[in-house]
Amino acid sequence: MSPADDDLLPRLLAGEDRAFRELIGAYQGAMRAVAYAIVGSRHADEVVQDAWLAVVRSLNGFQGRASLKTWLLTITANTAKSRLRHVRREVLLDDLPAPHGTVGGERFASDGHWLTPPSAWHEDSPEALLNESELRECLEKTIASLSELQGSVLVLRERQGLELEEICNLLDISLSNVRVLLHRARLKVFATLEHFEETGQC
Repeated sequence: MSPADDDLLPRLLAGEDRAFRELIGAYQGAMRAVAYAIVGSRHADEVVQDAWLAVVRSLNGFQGRASLKTWLLTITANTAKSRLRHVRREVLLDDLPAPHGTVGGERFASDGHWLTPPSAWHEDSPEALLNESELRECLEKTIASLSELQGSVLVLRERQGLELEEICNLLDISLSNVRVLLHRARLKVFATLEHFEETGQC
């Protein structure tokens, strides 16, 4: 367990409301990304609610073999897979078009990191702050336009910091699929950044 988990777990087991709020604030986004990848947008919120119920019921049995985050995401994945069996929905790996296409793979090193990172948008002038807000909104639209699996893989890797192998295990997809999904998602995000830099518009 991480030091944060060490602090949080005893408070959770004692039933402290604030600890549960902290837990939800820290992991709700990651749980929704896992659910979204497995069951799609229509059922993701229901899966997350069911997963939280399972977490509350199972908390006393948590033994700390994995991190609290991994445990929560595993419960979410299992809940989503159970829901999927009822829904009998086929998960597609297709590639939806992004508003501005993609940029070339030459932007990335073999490990998937940027060769040249996108420009920083952290000036403090009112104009720069307005641009930053508009860019953030534009990037959120781009992420929302990705296929369910692309968007989820991107969020789990870039926002939640999960390793690729963890994402494979949670979503039941191969490492090569995770790499392809992540690469395509990053290309679309980079294309949006470039378009915004050139035009100031989404």
